[in-house]
Amino acid sequence: MDSDKVGMNRNVESAGNLTQPLQGCQCGGALWQNPRMPAPTKQPAVRTENLTRRFGDRVAIRDVTFEAREGEILALLGPNGGGKTTLFRILATMLRPTSGEASVMGRSVTGDPAGVRRGIGVVFQRPALDDKLTVDENLRHHGRLYGLGGRTLRRRCAAALEALRIADRARDRVETLSGGLARRVELAKILVHRPRVLLLDEPSSGLDPNARRDLFAHLDAMRDEGATVLLTTHFMEEAERCDRVGVLDRGSLVALDAPQRLKEQVGDAVVVVRGPDPDILYDRLRERVGGSPVLVDGTVRFTDGRPGLDSLVSEFPGEITSVTWGHPTLDDAFVHLTGHRFAEEDR
Repeated sequence: MDSDKVGMNRNVESAGNLTQPLQGCQCGGALWQNPRMPAPTKQPAVRTENLTRRFGDRVAIRDVTFEAREGEILALLGPNGGGKTTLFRILATMLRPTSGEASVMGRSVTGDPAGVRRGIGVVFQRPALDDKLTVDENLRHHGRLYGLGGRTLRRRCAAALEALRIADRARDRVETLSGGLARRVELAKILVHRPRVLLLDEPSSGLDPNARRDLFAHLDAMRDEGATVLLTTHFMEEAERCDRVGVLDRGSLVALDAPQRLKEQVGDAVVVVRGPDPDILYDRLRERVGGSPVLVDGTVRFTDGRPGLDSLVSEFPGEITSVTWGHPTLDDAFVHLTGHRFAEEDR
Protein backbone atom coordinates (compact mmCIF):
# COMPACT_ATOMS: atom_id res chain seq x y z
CA MET A 1 0.00 0.00 0.00
CA ASP A 2 1.17 3.55 -0.78
CA SER A 3 2.97 4.92 2.27
CA ASP A 4 1.49 8.41 1.75
CA LYS A 5 -2.01 6.94 1.78
CA VAL A 6 -1.24 4.94 4.91
CA GLY A 7 -0.09 8.12 6.64
CA MET A 8 -3.26 9.95 5.63
CA ASN A 9 -5.47 7.13 6.86
CA ARG A 10 -3.81 7.21 10.27
CA ASN A 11 -4.30 10.94 10.56
CA VAL A 12 -7.92 10.70 9.47
CA GLU A 13 -8.57 8.19 12.23
CA SER A 14 -6.92 10.37 14.85
CA ALA A 15 -8.78 13.51 13.81
CA GLY A 16 -12.26 12.03 13.66
CA ASN A 17 -14.50 11.00 10.77
CA LEU A 18 -13.47 13.32 7.95
CA THR A 19 -15.42 11.32 5.37
CA GLN A 20 -18.52 13.26 6.45
CA PRO A 21 -19.12 16.57 4.61
CA LEU A 22 -17.37 19.47 6.29
CA GLN A 23 -19.75 22.04 7.69
CA GLY A 24 -19.86 25.57 6.35
CA CYS A 25 -18.55 24.78 2.85
CA GLN A 26 -21.89 24.86 1.01
CA CYS A 27 -21.38 28.35 -0.37
CA GLY A 28 -20.44 28.97 -3.94
CA GLY A 29 -17.72 31.43 -2.98
CA ALA A 30 -14.18 30.80 -1.90
CA LEU A 31 -13.38 28.52 1.02
CA TRP A 32 -12.42 31.44 3.26
CA GLN A 33 -16.12 32.35 3.51
CA ASN A 34 -16.42 29.29 5.73
CA PRO A 35 -17.15 30.67 9.22
CA ARG A 36 -15.02 27.91 10.73
CA MET A 37 -11.97 29.20 8.91
CA PRO A 38 -10.29 32.48 9.88
CA ALA A 39 -10.83 35.43 7.56
CA PRO A 40 -7.88 36.56 5.41
CA THR A 41 -5.37 38.52 7.46
CA LYS A 42 -1.77 39.61 7.20
CA GLN A 43 -0.64 36.60 9.21
CA PRO A 44 1.61 34.05 7.50
CA ALA A 45 -0.36 31.43 5.61
CA VAL A 46 2.29 28.81 6.40
CA ARG A 47 4.80 29.06 9.19
CA THR A 48 7.50 26.72 10.44
CA GLU A 49 9.96 27.17 13.29
CA ASN A 50 13.00 24.95 13.83
CA LEU A 51 11.18 22.10 12.11
CA THR A 52 13.15 18.85 12.25
CA ARG A 53 12.33 15.31 11.18
CA ARG A 54 14.57 12.30 11.78
CA PHE A 55 14.24 8.78 10.45
CA GLY A 56 16.51 6.83 12.76
CA ASP A 57 19.97 8.29 12.38
CA ARG A 58 19.09 10.11 9.17
CA VAL A 59 17.95 13.74 9.40
CA ALA A 60 15.52 14.47 6.57
CA ILE A 61 14.98 18.14 7.48
CA ARG A 62 16.88 20.13 10.07
CA ASP A 63 15.74 23.31 11.86
CA VAL A 64 13.70 24.59 8.90
CA THR A 65 12.22 28.02 9.67
CA PHE A 66 10.27 30.10 7.15
CA GLU A 67 6.97 31.86 6.48
CA ALA A 68 4.82 31.77 3.34
CA ARG A 69 2.68 34.86 2.98
CA GLU A 70 -0.95 35.02 1.99
CA GLY A 71 -1.30 35.66 -1.73
CA GLU A 72 2.12 34.47 -2.89
CA ILE A 73 3.64 31.57 -4.78
CA LEU A 74 6.65 30.19 -2.94
CA ALA A 75 8.83 27.47 -4.45
CA LEU A 76 11.05 25.11 -2.52
CA LEU A 77 13.91 24.32 -4.86
CA GLY A 78 16.18 21.36 -4.31
CA PRO A 79 17.34 18.05 -5.73
CA ASN A 80 15.80 14.70 -4.92
CA GLY A 81 16.56 13.75 -1.34
CA GLY A 82 16.81 17.36 -0.22
CA GLY A 83 13.88 17.13 2.20
CA LYS A 84 11.10 18.74 0.16
CA THR A 85 8.62 15.87 0.30
CA THR A 86 9.21 15.28 4.02
CA LEU A 87 8.45 18.93 4.71
CA PHE A 88 5.26 18.74 2.65
CA ARG A 89 4.04 15.61 4.41
CA ILE A 90 4.44 17.40 7.73
CA LEU A 91 2.53 20.45 6.49
CA ALA A 92 -0.22 18.17 5.15
CA THR A 93 -0.55 16.54 8.62
CA MET A 94 0.56 13.15 7.30
CA LEU A 95 3.82 13.04 9.25
CA ARG A 96 4.64 14.35 12.71
CA PRO A 97 7.84 16.34 13.13
CA THR A 98 10.50 15.11 15.51
CA SER A 99 10.78 18.62 16.90
CA GLY A 100 9.80 22.17 16.03
CA GLU A 101 6.49 23.78 15.12
CA ALA A 102 4.43 24.19 11.94
CA SER A 103 1.11 25.91 11.32
CA VAL A 104 -1.19 26.59 8.37
CA MET A 105 -3.50 29.62 8.54
CA GLY A 106 -2.74 29.83 12.24
CA ARG A 107 -3.65 26.20 12.97
CA SER A 108 -1.04 23.80 14.31
CA VAL A 109 -0.40 20.76 12.12
CA THR A 110 -0.02 18.63 15.25
CA GLY A 111 -2.54 20.34 17.53
CA ASP A 112 -5.36 20.83 15.00
CA PRO A 113 -4.75 18.57 11.98
CA ALA A 114 -8.46 18.47 11.03
CA GLY A 115 -8.58 22.26 10.97
CA VAL A 116 -5.49 22.37 8.77
CA ARG A 117 -6.98 19.90 6.27
CA ARG A 118 -10.11 21.97 5.84
CA GLY A 119 -8.12 24.82 4.34
CA ILE A 120 -5.54 23.06 2.17
CA GLY A 121 -5.39 21.35 -1.18
CA VAL A 122 -2.60 18.81 -1.59
CA VAL A 123 -0.99 17.15 -4.60
CA PHE A 124 1.77 14.66 -3.88
CA GLN A 125 4.13 13.04 -6.34
CA ARG A 126 2.20 9.78 -6.06
CA PRO A 127 -1.35 9.76 -7.47
CA ALA A 128 -4.38 9.73 -5.20
CA LEU A 129 -7.10 9.01 -7.76
CA ASP A 130 -9.58 6.13 -8.00
CA ASP A 131 -8.68 4.43 -11.27
CA LYS A 132 -12.08 2.74 -11.57
CA LEU A 133 -13.99 6.04 -11.44
CA THR A 134 -14.33 8.53 -14.24
CA VAL A 135 -12.52 11.84 -14.20
CA ASP A 136 -15.70 13.70 -13.29
CA GLU A 137 -16.60 11.19 -10.57
CA ASN A 138 -13.21 11.68 -8.91
CA LEU A 139 -13.77 15.44 -8.78
CA ARG A 140 -17.34 15.11 -7.52
CA HIS A 141 -16.40 12.75 -4.70
CA HIS A 142 -13.63 15.10 -3.64
CA GLY A 143 -16.03 18.05 -3.62
CA ARG A 144 -18.59 16.18 -1.53
CA LEU A 145 -15.96 15.56 1.16
CA TYR A 146 -15.81 19.34 1.49
CA GLY A 147 -19.59 19.74 1.72
CA LEU A 148 -20.19 20.81 -1.87
CA GLY A 149 -23.16 19.60 -3.87
CA GLY A 150 -25.74 20.40 -6.50
CA ARG A 151 -25.19 23.23 -8.94
CA THR A 152 -22.19 24.62 -7.08
CA LEU A 153 -20.34 21.32 -7.27
CA ARG A 154 -21.20 20.80 -10.95
CA ARG A 155 -20.04 24.32 -11.80
CA ARG A 156 -16.75 23.99 -9.94
CA CYS A 157 -15.97 20.59 -11.44
CA ALA A 158 -16.63 21.93 -14.92
CA ALA A 159 -14.44 24.98 -14.27
CA ALA A 160 -11.57 22.85 -12.94
CA LEU A 161 -11.74 20.50 -15.93
CA GLU A 162 -11.73 23.43 -18.34
CA ALA A 163 -8.80 25.07 -16.53
CA LEU A 164 -6.66 21.93 -16.98
CA ARG A 165 -8.04 21.30 -20.49
CA ILE A 166 -9.44 17.86 -19.76
CA ALA A 167 -13.17 18.58 -20.06
CA ASP A 168 -13.36 16.24 -23.07
CA ARG A 169 -12.16 13.36 -20.87
CA ALA A 170 -14.67 13.90 -18.05
CA ARG A 171 -16.48 10.59 -18.68
CA ASP A 172 -13.33 8.51 -19.17
CA ARG A 173 -12.11 6.19 -16.44
CA VAL A 174 -8.85 7.35 -14.91
CA GLU A 175 -7.25 3.96 -15.65
CA THR A 176 -7.52 4.72 -19.39
CA LEU A 177 -5.58 7.99 -19.15
CA SER A 178 -1.91 8.60 -19.80
CA GLY A 179 0.29 9.61 -16.90
CA GLY A 180 0.24 13.26 -17.97
CA LEU A 181 -3.55 13.39 -18.23
CA ALA A 182 -3.95 11.67 -14.86
CA ARG A 183 -1.68 14.34 -13.38
CA ARG A 184 -3.99 17.00 -14.74
CA VAL A 185 -6.94 15.29 -13.08
CA GLU A 186 -5.02 15.30 -9.80
CA LEU A 187 -4.47 19.04 -10.10
CA ALA A 188 -8.07 19.73 -11.16
CA LYS A 189 -9.37 17.81 -8.17
CA ILE A 190 -7.81 20.07 -5.56
CA LEU A 191 -9.18 23.19 -7.26
CA VAL A 192 -12.78 22.12 -6.69
CA HIS A 193 -13.02 23.19 -3.03
CA ARG A 194 -10.97 26.37 -3.61
CA PRO A 195 -8.45 25.94 -0.80
CA ARG A 196 -6.74 28.92 0.75
CA VAL A 197 -3.39 27.11 0.78
CA LEU A 198 -2.16 24.77 -1.95
CA LEU A 199 0.67 22.33 -1.24
CA LEU A 200 1.96 21.01 -4.54
CA ASP A 201 4.77 18.46 -4.57
CA GLU A 202 6.35 18.49 -8.05
CA PRO A 203 3.00 19.55 -9.60
CA SER A 204 4.24 19.67 -13.18
CA SER A 205 5.70 16.16 -13.12
CA GLY A 206 4.44 14.34 -16.21
CA LEU A 207 2.97 17.47 -17.84
CA ASP A 208 3.91 18.63 -21.32
CA PRO A 209 5.16 22.22 -21.80
CA ASN A 210 1.72 23.57 -22.75
CA ALA A 211 0.11 21.98 -19.70
CA ARG A 212 2.83 23.44 -17.49
CA ARG A 213 2.10 26.92 -18.81
CA ASP A 214 -1.63 26.42 -18.25
CA LEU A 215 -0.97 25.22 -14.70
CA PHE A 216 1.08 28.27 -13.76
CA ALA A 217 -1.40 30.63 -15.38
CA HIS A 218 -4.08 29.14 -13.15
CA LEU A 219 -1.85 29.31 -10.08
CA ASP A 220 -1.13 32.97 -10.84
CA ALA A 221 -4.87 33.66 -10.97
CA MET A 222 -5.43 31.90 -7.64
CA ARG A 223 -2.55 33.85 -6.08
CA ASP A 224 -4.08 37.09 -7.32
CA GLU A 225 -7.33 36.13 -5.56
CA GLY A 226 -5.48 35.69 -2.26
CA ALA A 227 -4.57 32.01 -2.22
CA THR A 228 -1.12 30.86 -1.10
CA VAL A 229 0.73 28.33 -3.24
CA LEU A 230 3.64 26.40 -1.78
CA LEU A 231 5.24 24.08 -4.31
CA THR A 232 8.35 21.98 -4.69
CA THR A 233 10.26 21.75 -7.91
CA HIS A 234 13.60 20.86 -9.39
CA PHE A 235 12.88 22.84 -12.58
CA MET A 236 14.70 26.16 -12.56
CA GLU A 237 12.30 27.74 -15.05
CA GLU A 238 9.38 27.01 -12.74
CA ALA A 239 11.14 28.49 -9.74
CA GLU A 240 11.82 31.65 -11.78
CA ARG A 241 8.07 32.21 -12.09
CA CYS A 242 7.48 32.18 -8.33
CA ASP A 243 7.41 35.19 -6.03
CA ARG A 244 10.04 33.72 -3.73
CA VAL A 245 12.29 30.67 -3.78
CA GLY A 246 13.57 28.69 -0.82
CA VAL A 247 16.72 26.65 -1.44
CA LEU A 248 16.72 23.30 0.36
CA ASP A 249 20.02 21.48 0.54
CA ARG A 250 20.46 18.22 2.43
CA GLY A 251 17.52 18.99 4.67
CA SER A 252 18.45 22.59 5.52
CA LEU A 253 16.90 25.78 4.20
CA VAL A 254 19.96 27.76 3.12
CA ALA A 255 18.23 30.75 1.52
CA LEU A 256 14.79 32.26 0.90
CA ASP A 257 14.29 35.29 -1.33
CA ALA A 258 12.97 36.50 -4.66
CA PRO A 259 14.58 34.72 -7.63
CA GLN A 260 16.31 37.88 -8.85
CA ARG A 261 17.74 38.63 -5.42
CA LEU A 262 19.15 35.10 -5.16
CA LYS A 263 20.87 35.55 -8.52
CA GLU A 264 22.23 38.95 -7.49
CA GLN A 265 24.09 37.27 -4.63
CA VAL A 266 26.23 35.45 -7.19
CA GLY A 267 27.61 38.54 -8.92
CA ASP A 268 27.36 40.28 -12.28
CA ALA A 269 28.56 37.35 -14.37
CA VAL A 270 29.56 33.71 -14.18
CA VAL A 271 32.57 32.39 -16.11
CA VAL A 272 32.92 28.62 -16.43
CA VAL A 273 36.23 27.12 -17.58
CA ARG A 274 36.51 23.45 -18.63
CA GLY A 275 39.54 21.32 -19.25
CA PRO A 276 40.71 17.69 -19.28
CA ASP A 277 42.29 17.95 -15.79
CA PRO A 278 40.10 20.25 -13.64
CA ASP A 279 42.21 19.97 -10.48
CA ILE A 280 45.43 21.09 -12.15
CA LEU A 281 43.53 23.72 -14.12
CA TYR A 282 42.04 25.11 -10.93
CA ASP A 283 45.49 25.58 -9.34
CA ARG A 284 46.93 27.12 -12.51
CA LEU A 285 44.05 29.59 -12.92
CA ARG A 286 44.23 30.69 -9.31
CA GLU A 287 47.91 31.42 -9.78
CA ARG A 288 47.46 33.16 -13.12
CA VAL A 289 44.14 35.01 -12.71
CA GLY A 290 43.68 35.28 -8.95
CA GLY A 291 40.26 35.92 -7.54
CA SER A 292 38.19 33.28 -5.80
CA PRO A 293 37.36 30.53 -8.27
CA VAL A 294 35.55 27.39 -7.14
CA LEU A 295 35.91 23.86 -8.46
CA VAL A 296 32.46 22.41 -9.05
CA ASP A 297 31.57 19.23 -10.91
CA GLY A 298 34.73 19.22 -12.98
CA THR A 299 34.57 22.91 -13.90
CA VAL A 300 36.34 26.01 -12.61
CA ARG A 301 33.87 28.81 -11.96
CA PHE A 302 34.53 32.53 -11.50
CA THR A 303 31.77 34.81 -10.26
CA ASP A 304 33.78 37.98 -9.74
CA GLY A 305 34.23 38.89 -13.42
CA ARG A 306 37.98 38.37 -13.51
CA PRO A 307 39.61 40.21 -16.47
CA GLY A 308 41.52 38.42 -19.21
CA LEU A 309 39.51 35.20 -19.12
CA ASP A 310 38.67 35.48 -22.81
CA SER A 311 42.36 34.97 -23.67
CA LEU A 312 42.95 32.00 -21.42
CA VAL A 313 42.47 29.37 -24.12
CA SER A 314 45.47 30.66 -26.03
CA GLU A 315 47.53 31.08 -22.86
CA PHE A 316 46.89 27.50 -21.69
CA PRO A 317 47.01 25.41 -24.86
CA GLY A 318 45.70 21.90 -24.31
CA GLU A 319 44.64 22.65 -20.73
CA ILE A 320 41.38 24.48 -21.52
CA THR A 321 38.69 23.12 -23.79
CA SER A 322 36.10 25.88 -23.37
CA VAL A 323 35.34 29.15 -21.62
CA THR A 324 31.71 30.27 -21.27
CA TRP A 325 30.29 33.49 -19.86
CA GLY A 326 26.76 34.39 -18.84
CA HIS A 327 24.52 36.21 -16.42
CA PRO A 328 23.82 34.30 -13.20
CA THR A 329 20.97 31.80 -13.18
CA LEU A 330 19.20 30.08 -10.29
CA ASP A 331 21.45 27.10 -10.96
CA ASP A 332 24.43 29.40 -10.38
CA ALA A 333 22.78 30.71 -7.22
CA PHE A 334 22.36 27.14 -5.96
CA VAL A 335 26.08 26.49 -6.53
CA HIS A 336 26.95 29.75 -4.82
CA LEU A 337 24.81 28.91 -1.77
CA THR A 338 25.64 25.20 -1.40
CA GLY A 339 29.06 24.72 -2.97
CA HIS A 340 27.88 22.00 -5.36
CA ARG A 341 25.79 21.69 -8.47
CA PHE A 342 22.07 21.04 -8.28
CA ALA A 343 22.23 17.66 -10.01
CA GLU A 344 24.99 16.22 -7.82
CA GLU A 345 22.51 15.12 -5.15
CA ASP A 346 20.71 12.91 -7.69
CA ARG A 347 23.77 10.83 -8.50
